[in-house]
Amino acid sequence: MNAIARFDLNNAATYPSRRVEAWKYSDLARILRETPKLSATTDIKGSGPFAALGGEVLSLANGHGSIDYSAADQVTVQVRLVSDAESTGHTARVSIKTQAGAKLLLLESHEGRGDYVAHNRIDIDVAAGAEVTRIVLIDEPELAVSVTEAEVNLAAGAKYRQTVLTTGARLQRFETRLAHHAHGADARMDGLYLLKGARHTDLTSVVDHLEAHGTTGQLTKGVARETSRGVFQGKIVVQRGADGTDARMAHNALIDGERAEIDAKPELIIYADEVQCAHGNTVGTLDEAALFYMQARGITAEEARALLTEAFLNEVVDRIEQDDVREVVTQWLTARL
Repeated sequence: MNAIARFDLNNAATYPSRRVEAWKYSDLARILRETPKLSATTDIKGSGPFAALGGEVLSLANGHGSIDYSAADQVTVQVRLVSDAESTGHTARVSIKTQAGAKLLLLESHEGRGDYVAHNRIDIDVAAGAEVTRIVLIDEPELAVSVTEAEVNLAAGAKYRQTVLTTGARLQRFETRLAHHAHGADARMDGLYLLKGARHTDLTSVVDHLEAHGTTGQLTKGVARETSRGVFQGKIVVQRGADGTDARMAHNALIDGERAEIDAKPELIIYADEVQCAHGNTVGTLDEAALFYMQARGITAEEARALLTEAFLNEVVDRIEQDDVREVVTQWLTARL
C-alpha cells in the first residue's frame, strides 16, 4: 500500500476537489481556496475525554512537535490532538509502533476550538502477534476544517480494533488505510457519526488484503439531522494470493431531517479465489410507529427521537470489548444526542 500523500496543507495546488473520485463528496478545494497561515502555539487546557482511564498522555497542540511512541508489553496511551486557532492551519504527525506480542490500548481524542484547519497524519504499525485497540473521539467546532489520514500496517497474526465516533465539522474527513501484510492478520474497523446543523463528516477506509487468511469486519452507523451531510466510503481489496480472506462491511444510516444527506459508497474488489466477502448499505428514517408508541405513553417527541437514535447507534459502541472504555464512550455519545 502506498504511503499517505493526499495533499500538502502548505500548498493549495494539492488540495483535492470533487474531480478526484475519492474526494467527490468532500470538496476540500472549494472550502480551502488558499494556504492558511500557520497556527501559533497554544496551551492545552483540561484533561481530555479519556482522563478517567489512566495511562500515559501524549499531546500535540496546533500541530507543534510530533509524537513517536513504541509500545511493549500491555499499556494504555492517550493521544490528544488539540486545536485552538482562528483562521489558521497546522499539521500534526503521530507514529505508533508495537513490539511483537505487545498489547496497546490507544485512546485518541481530537479536541478543538475556533475555525482552524487541521491536517493529522498518523502511522500505526502492529507487529507480529501484537494487538492494538484504537478508540477515537472527535469533538470539533462547527466552523473547523479537519482531515485525518491514518495508515495502519498489520504483521502476521496481528490484531487491530478501531472504533471512531464523531460529530462532524464544517468539512471533516477521517480516513484509514489498512494493509494485511502477513498471514492471519485480524482487523475490525467500526465508525459512528452523529451530525446536526450544517456539519459534514466523511468516514473513508481502504483495506488491502495482501496475504492469505486475513479477516476484516467493519460496521459503520450514522445519523444526519437538519442540513448535515454524512459520507461513508469503504473499500476492501483482496489481492491475488490472499486466499482464505474473510471480509465483511456494513453501513447503516438514518436521515432525521428533510434537507439532511447521506452518501455511501461501499466497494469490494476481489482478485483471489476461496474467499468470503460481503458488503451492505441501508439508509432510512426513524420508525414513525415507534415514535408514536413512545409519545402515546408520555415520552416527549424529542426524548423519543433521542432514545431511538441511541438504540440504533449503540450497536457500534457495544462492540468495544473493554468495559471501562465502553462506559466512557457511552457517556460521551449520550451527552451529544
